[in-house]
Amino acid sequence: MSLQTLFLTVGGAGKLPAPAVSTVLITLPAGALLLLSLGPETLFTLTFALFLIGIFEINKYEQRTGTHNDPRIVIDETVGLWTALVVTAHGVAYLSALPFALPLILLLTLLSFLMFDLWKPSTIGWIERNLKGGLGVMLDDVLAGFAAGLMNLLLLKGAGALLTL
Repeated sequence: MSLQTLFLTVGGAGKLPAPAVSTVLITLPAGALLLLSLGPETLFTLTFALFLIGIFEINKYEQRTGTHNDPRIVIDETVGLWTALVVTAHGVAYLSALPFALPLILLLTLLSFLMFDLWKPSTIGWIERNLKGGLGVMLDDVLAGFAAGLMNLLLLKGAGALLTL
């Protein structure tokens, strides 16, 4: 397996059954570990670097194979999920008094990202259908992650407000 294939399939996760779901289940713990040990700024920086590298590597892959949005390419799922995790991490303060806050936030991030990634509402779906190349493959997942993170922040802020009543 080439280095490019290892990168684009996230170590082979893209070759598992249900590659998108398998990948987010595998990369959520890694993202959480990075978030907890190095902080949201570092996770954001790493996510942004993977986004940029992913665009170029997907472009090279698509030129070589003639295939757009190969389902085995799942680096975009990782970048999207980690985007959701970075945005959602700012909601920890709303629930920090609860002992189960972190598992709740991780579960919420996982479910909300999968919802937006699979549903692809509005601009997210338009980008996937109309924007070709590596940018199109990566950007729909980043927007899905951002939308999931914003939704999570609203939910966490609402839950935090309820807890203070």
